[in-house]
Amino acid sequence: MLKLDYWAMPDSLNWLQYQPEISKFHEKLNKKEDAYTGWVDWPLRVERELLQDILNTAEEIRQRCTALVVIGIGGSYLGAKACIELLQSPFYNEHYAGKLKRPRIYFAGHHLSAIYYEELLERLNDEEVCLCVISKSGTTLEPSIAFELLRSYVQQRYGMEEAAKRIYAITDASKGILRVEADEQGYKTFAVPDDIGGRYSVLTPVGLLPIAVAGIDIVSMLEGAAQACKAYDNADLTENICYQYGLLRNLLQQDGKVIEIFEVYEGRLRYFTEWLKQLFGESECKEGQGVIPMSLQMSTDLHSMGQFLQDGRQIFFETVLTIEKIRKDVSLEGSEYAGIAKSMHELNQIVEESARKAHLKNNTPNIRLTVSELSAKSFGYMVYFFEKACAVSCYLTGVNPFDQPGVEAYKSNIKVALR
Repeated sequence: MLKLDYWAMPDSLNWLQYQPEISKFHEKLNKKEDAYTGWVDWPLRVERELLQDILNTAEEIRQRCTALVVIGIGGSYLGAKACIELLQSPFYNEHYAGKLKRPRIYFAGHHLSAIYYEELLERLNDEEVCLCVISKSGTTLEPSIAFELLRSYVQQRYGMEEAAKRIYAITDASKGILRVEADEQGYKTFAVPDDIGGRYSVLTPVGLLPIAVAGIDIVSMLEGAAQACKAYDNADLTENICYQYGLLRNLLQQDGKVIEIFEVYEGRLRYFTEWLKQLFGESECKEGQGVIPMSLQMSTDLHSMGQFLQDGRQIFFETVLTIEKIRKDVSLEGSEYAGIAKSMHELNQIVEESARKAHLKNNTPNIRLTVSELSAKSFGYMVYFFEKACAVSCYLTGVNPFDQPGVEAYKSNIKVALR
């Protein structure tokens, strides 16, 4: 389902040389020696009862409202946002949601833009509204203030009793402000697994509920993740492309390539790279270590950042996420470009290859990860691939993949300022 290609790699690349380290970290992950490693086998142990509860709740939400507002930040929204952007139409909210009789999906709690919230509330006046609030503690500033604002909105509009039926909470199983409120008010709830951190949680209720509401097949998604889980449960570095990718990142960092630029030539993958930026940025960039994750959408950014890629400081490597087959395409028959490419997708692939050839003239390291097609199954597969590659890359760098002390530092300052 995924294919790895690479060019202009460091001279030190020798799979056998690094096999002992990879074997050690493979065993470390399988034994779950660190906290928050429940994601390692999660796709194989998801309870069918939980999955059915999510599906039933998603159908309830679809029947109850025409707009679902998902409230969360970081891992509490990026995975769902990435999946919906990847698998639904770019025009889902403005056209297809109504046509398919599904709720429009809006996101809140991921910033503090007053303009956005004022216009969101105005937009919701024309909708039947439900809220899905996602927060393990219930105390993070951005989702906390957004939930307070939107909860007040639905309570004033529908009354306390009806509003409680329209609020769905995904939070800690037993503690925290949001858990207490949900139990007191009678919100429908799902638990964030104790052993899975936020940026690794997209395949749990955190991501699955809003994704299911949007009409995406979460059963197939988990099947894809389970397929990847089995495929990459293999310590052999000559066969496991997940570990190969993790090692390549580490070797490139040692070679002075301190920026990884994720590039996509299909716009639907844009928010997937936002999820990747959080996954790698929070997991790896600590203790003065780590590769800075950035993202570009091609070919748009070839006309803005192309100059940097070609002639700028060579402190980066490129990781291109590309798609082999797409279900919808545009014929170029009759076009002046018909002699070059038969379709828009084929032309896009030509542009991608042309850019790679140009950048390789500078010996810029290039990695290409090709997914066979865009589907719920391939999304689940890719999520698991990158989660495991990220963990191994971090271990090779010498840092814990599952904490984020830098984030906690600024949160502490906010708490002091708000006293």
